[in-house]
Amino acid sequence: MTEQAEQPTETPVPPGAATRSGTGVNRSEDSTEIRAARRRIFADLTPFRISPDYRRLWFGNMVSWVGSGMTALAISLQVYDLTGSSFYVGLVGIFTLVPLVAFGLYGGAIADTVDRRKLGLHSALGSAALSAALAAGTFAGVANVWFLYAVIALQSICQALNAPARSAMIPKLLPPEQLPAANALNSMIMTTGTLVGPMLGGLVVGFAGYKTAYLIDAITFAASLYAMWRLPAMLPERTGAKRASVLDGLRFLATRPNLRMTFFSDFCAMILAHPRALFPAVAVLWYGGDARTTGLLVAAPAVGALLGGVFSGWQGRIHRHGLAVLISVGGWGAAIAVFGLTRQLWLGLFMLAVAGFSDTVSMVFRNTMMQVAAPDDMRGRLQGVFIVVVAGGPRLGDFLAGTVADLTSPAVMVVGGGIACVLAVTALGLGRRGFARYDARNPVP
Repeated sequence: MTEQAEQPTETPVPPGAATRSGTGVNRSEDSTEIRAARRRIFADLTPFRISPDYRRLWFGNMVSWVGSGMTALAISLQVYDLTGSSFYVGLVGIFTLVPLVAFGLYGGAIADTVDRRKLGLHSALGSAALSAALAAGTFAGVANVWFLYAVIALQSICQALNAPARSAMIPKLLPPEQLPAANALNSMIMTTGTLVGPMLGGLVVGFAGYKTAYLIDAITFAASLYAMWRLPAMLPERTGAKRASVLDGLRFLATRPNLRMTFFSDFCAMILAHPRALFPAVAVLWYGGDARTTGLLVAAPAVGALLGGVFSGWQGRIHRHGLAVLISVGGWGAAIAVFGLTRQLWLGLFMLAVAGFSDTVSMVFRNTMMQVAAPDDMRGRLQGVFIVVVAGGPRLGDFLAGTVADLTSPAVMVVGGGIACVLAVTALGLGRRGFARYDARNPVP
């Protein structure tokens, strides 16, 4: 009895109550573990926290990309309304692509010569003024398709000047270890603009007309302009000649095999395994669908790409960026090949989403390699080459897909193209083993 009386008794603790030494500490540890798990899975938001300049720039670009997506749809709708011809609507792509490719390299050279902040600010201001011109012309009743073509061509020139300057700014705003996270966040800008912009554009045009869509686009540029206005000066670090030459940039790229591989690997996916031009035929022949089915096929890779940005927390821990590019490009090709074999819509959409996810992973590491392994005074020109590749590659892929599908069948093109992509990127990796060994902790261009 005495021994039992001397033993301490435990006071019951009500459920949910926290103590200083026990439950409270465990709860704190649990919260830390949960936050760490979220960082491992979801997009790393550290660039937002450590750089207010990057945060403002990201938000401004997001808003302006959505506005540009609205205008892209509104232009196509208005051209068809004026002409009643799909051919004239197709010319919208030509008037967009040609200036973008023609001025992309020169835009990169200019970005390596002048203050990138001013170049980005002035080119964004030009795009805003052109959107305002579209709105003013529509308000004034200017119903001329060539007026629309002229404006979108000038906007493409502004974009060709703006994109290299904007991309070259990012390494100035963040430390190298945060660039994968920043590029993953940037991928969400493009994907969101591609998805949300056209949807909002359709609603706005339907309820308020073309002029309202153009006016909203002009206003959305205010967010991007404000973000760039708040940036510090972004003069390139000059290490060579005083003038930045396009040819010098190409010569530099010719001596940097790992950087060249980032472009070659992307060509494997965008040229050999790019089935976008076949979606209307595939929707009817494989799935017995219609225009709505085509819309789902077009949206699926974009949804996958967006998820690739949202669930990108793991990418910051990857150091073998070249190997990651090879695997993700191979993943794109494999997903496209499986898409070509399926005849169930849900599975086809899933495989296209997997392809889009893989494309985002590839883009993040390719961009990071260009930003880290290239000297500052070459970043603009390399981004100019990147623009040409990104703009021209898918168009070549569309041409190849349409040609081969007409000569054979859509199934042969899609399955064969996916397999060809896997084989080609494997051959590239075997031919340039140093690319697979590329380590972000010791970048060798």
